[in-house]
Amino acid sequence: MADRSAAHLSTAMSQTQRLTELDIKRVERESPDGVTSGEILRVFSEVGIRLSEATLRKYVQLGLLPRSVRIGRKGKHQGSQGIYPVSVIRQIWQIKQMMANDYTIEQIQREVLFMRSDLELLERTLGGIFVKLDDALKLRTHGTDILSRLVSRKVSDAKALSSELQSRLEAIERQLTTKDVADASVGQTA
Repeated sequence: MADRSAAHLSTAMSQTQRLTELDIKRVERESPDGVTSGEILRVFSEVGIRLSEATLRKYVQLGLLPRSVRIGRKGKHQGSQGIYPVSVIRQIWQIKQMMANDYTIEQIQREVLFMRSDLELLERTLGGIFVKLDDALKLRTHGTDILSRLVSRKVSDAKALSSELQSRLEAIERQLTTKDVADASVGQTA
C-alpha cells in the first residue's frame, strides 16, 4: 500500500511540475482580460495535467476559485461567455500541487482561503487607492509645478512598492501552501 501511495504521489508531483512558472506567466501575458473554461482546460491538457469541466466547477463551488463573469459576445443573439480571471491558472496549479502532497479538499480550503481572499482584498484596496490618487493628480491644474511632479513620483514609487509587496506575499503564500514541493525543489531552477 505504501508503494502505491508513493507511486501516486510521484505521478501527481510530476504532473504538477510539467506546468512551469514560464507557462503560467505566458498565459497571464497572453490573456490579461481573462480566460474561458475551455482555455483553462486546454492549458492543463497541453501539459498532461488532468482537469475536467466538472472539477473546475467543483473548485468554484467550494470557494477555491472565483466565479466567472458573464461577458456578452458581439453580434446579435450570440449570448454570453463566462470569463475567469487569468489568475485561476496559477490557483489550479497550486491546488494540484497541494493534492499531490496529499492535502484533502478541506485542508486546501483552509490553506487557500487562509490568505487568498485577504490578498485579493489587498489588491483591490490598493488598486482603488491608486485610482483615487491618479484622479486627484489629474485634477491639479498645475501639473507641471514642482509639487505635482514630486507627488506624482511618490505615487509611482508607492505603486512599485505595492506591486513588490503583493508579489512577495503571493510567493510566501505559494511556499506555505506547497511546502512539501517547495522543500523538495530547493536549489533547483525553473
